[in-house]
Amino acid sequence: MQQIERKPLFDLGQLVATPGALAALEKSGQSPMDFLTRHVMGDWGDLCEEDRKENQFSLEKGFRLLSSYKTNAGDVSGNHQHSSRVFCSGNSTRSHLRIKNQSATSVR
Repeated sequence: MQQIERKPLFDLGQLVATPGALAALEKSGQSPMDFLTRHVMGDWGDLCEEDRKENQFSLEKGFRLLSSYKTNAGDVSGNHQHSSRVFCSGNSTRSHLRIKNQSATSVR
């Protein structure tokens, strides 16, 4: 079987992460690259169909992209969004990519 090489859909730019995202990644034992690789390859994670279509449009037009991923961390608080989910989002120029979790507000 012939293997097809997938290439990144865009450059990542400068990477930043919120303290909450870093804590979620540490808790899960996962690397930011686990999610950044999926994001740059067009695997948007756990998004609804409308958001996936918006990402496709944004990819073609150079607008902001968003991805949402569950980490391997178990959810002990009953709130998946705060403890075991990370988001990747980039600005419209794609010069910055931010990794955050739902409760995080500041960037490290």
